Amino acid sequence: MTGSRIAVAALATLTLLAGSAPSPAAPAARAGAQSPQVFQFALQNGMQVLVIPDHRAPVVTQMLWFKVGSVDDPPGVSGLAHFFEHMMFRGTKLVPADQYAQIIAKNGGEDNAFTTHDYTAFYEQIAVDRLKLAMDMEADRMANLDLSDNSVSTERDVVLEERRMRVDNNPQAQLGEQMAAALHMSHPYGRPVIGWADEIRRIDRVSAQDFYDHHYAPNNAILVLAGDVTPDQIRTMAQAEYGKVPARELQARAEFSEPPRMAETRMTVQRPDAPVPIFSRTYRVPSYAQAAPGQAESLEALSQVMGGDQTAALYRILVEQKKLASDAGCSYDGYARDAAEFSVFAVPRPGVSLETLEKAADEVIKGFTAAPPAAGDLNRAKTQLVASVTYRRDSQYAMATAYGTALMIGLTVDDVNTWPSRIRAVNGAAVQKAAQALDRRDAVTAYLVPGAAK
Repeated sequence: MTGSRIAVAALATLTLLAGSAPSPAAPAARAGAQSPQVFQFALQNGMQVLVIPDHRAPVVTQMLWFKVGSVDDPPGVSGLAHFFEHMMFRGTKLVPADQYAQIIAKNGGEDNAFTTHDYTAFYEQIAVDRLKLAMDMEADRMANLDLSDNSVSTERDVVLEERRMRVDNNPQAQLGEQMAAALHMSHPYGRPVIGWADEIRRIDRVSAQDFYDHHYAPNNAILVLAGDVTPDQIRTMAQAEYGKVPARELQARAEFSEPPRMAETRMTVQRPDAPVPIFSRTYRVPSYAQAAPGQAESLEALSQVMGGDQTAALYRILVEQKKLASDAGCSYDGYARDAAEFSVFAVPRPGVSLETLEKAADEVIKGFTAAPPAAGDLNRAKTQLVASVTYRRDSQYAMATAYGTALMIGLTVDDVNTWPSRIRAVNGAAVQKAAQALDRRDAVTAYLVPGAAK
């Protein structure tokens, strides 16, 4: 599975060396009844560990996050990080071929993985009395992965077939790739996480071995566990299972900057297999890792009040009132190490041109730049956003993902726990300012048109 997008220093004030008792996050991080208690410590080989006790059921979710994503793919070999999402399931001498998933399933568990531009995560959800088994197998494939010519070539073909099915045969996915490539002019965010087909074909045993050796190491990972465990229990288990894997020399992560965009990019993609026409626009905006205080939260609130669901302005005006669209909305993809994306889309009703729909969507956006949203609309949007965090506490996987994602882009436990209060603090003026900052010069606007390309 691929996805859209840590700084060790961010953990320094909350981290203890292995051998000492784990410590809960600072009291400020636990402020409010909605914040779970979180413990952090480090193993002697550099692996960071985060524990979220949840004793409602005798199960645990283990997530192993690596600070490697598609931005770390070598020039000319895009898709390597995603390729390793697959390769980690190819096996070792102790657990050969596809037995990893089979063993997890036979023990009543589930496993999967995902890759983004900024990180890769592997996870298992399993009974707590089988956690040692899951840890042992994760540690084994971190150190002893089968990177034979046969395994590499087989999995490379699997990835190419995945690309054909999910991207090449999907007009909307291809449109998204073209837009990202145009939006991020010099940043690797412009490369697809899955990789370009011709570059995937270049992956061989030598390039795979080098990438594995310099990225998939304990000192480049964060272990997140949520479930029926205690921090002392996990400290002992993690040191026994993961602590035996030696640290390795890492490939330094490159720092990227992008030139200012001088003008909006526009494109039209015609595909005979496109089921419906689509208007889409993506703005390059600050992420949670980049933004000034309150800026990312204001973009989040703007996204929700303008296009987060069927009660939001884009749907209400374009679909229900003006009857120009069959669907419309927007999103803010803010959890990235570098620039984030703010996207708007609409699907026209039969007989409505994309030009007409774009103009109507721009009028909705203009309304938010001209005046703050109505207090009732904004309060509803903020309530929806905060409620999503409350519901997340019912899922170990969702809790572990929230903390892991934040740490991977350089945020902290405190940033996760105080997010609801920061959302509640967003006011109408801040949302208006966020809308005014949506600059068409920093955007790509695209039409997907059914029909043969001319």
